[in-house]
Amino acid sequence: MSTPEFATLTTDDLVTGEAVALDLPPAGLGSRIASGLIDVTVTVLLLVGVVLLFTVAALQTDQALVATAFVGTLVFVFVVFPTTVETLSRGKSLGKVALGLRTVRDDAGPISFHHAFVRALIAVVEVYAFGGGPAFFAALLSSRGKRLGDYAAGTYVVRERVRLRLAPPAAMPPPLAAWAAAADMAALPTGLALAVRQFLGRLPQIDPASRASIGGRLAAQVAEHVAPAPPAGTPPEAFLAAVIASRRERDAARLAREAELRRRLTARG
Repeated sequence: MSTPEFATLTTDDLVTGEAVALDLPPAGLGSRIASGLIDVTVTVLLLVGVVLLFTVAALQTDQALVATAFVGTLVFVFVVFPTTVETLSRGKSLGKVALGLRTVRDDAGPISFHHAFVRALIAVVEVYAFGGGPAFFAALLSSRGKRLGDYAAGTYVVRERVRLRLAPPAAMPPPLAAWAAAADMAALPTGLALAVRQFLGRLPQIDPASRASIGGRLAAQVAEHVAPAPPAGTPPEAFLAAVIASRRERDAARLAREAELRRRLTARG
């Protein structure tokens, strides 16, 4: 049985190991245009400076050599420079730094050289060759504001300066602490764990009838991953809170053991 009332993952949610959906809001069209204008201005100024330098050098240098160097300069200014900046800054350009934006992969991870290179290469056509028209209309039609370079690279731009607020984790009900410590609890499916967390976080806003109905359904689904069953007469909300709290404690202990093992291995090396 699905839980549509609470399983509300969207394409902009990154789900962590504790089934916490971290929303990474895509950058708005206005901020992307402003960021792009800053980047284009910096690129044009860099290009003008290099062209003036080569113009002066051309007075005393072979013209064929100057032409070759000029082509190399165009490649550096429009491809190498932006690729290097975004790679080293892990998704930022000068415009993105000013506007609080960052380029990430479609799975919300940091971009690599490959992603930055593809974005810069496509930008030569969609931004500079066609005056930004293709980039504007692609971003306008995309739910994530993706330009053509983002589609080709598998990336999108997010707002980095977003305050993240998470609901306080569910506490272990004292009467169920002993049972939870001895119970065998498998990891819950992501959608179910997220639904339970959302249900527990919204308990004060749910009317009693819906609270009993939804709580009972969720408890029945969670019970399939837990053995033995909780003591008779345990309210569904308490059972769900105990399972979530116990899984959190066990995952934290596992991560601590793995970190200690890594520390020992690296210390020996």
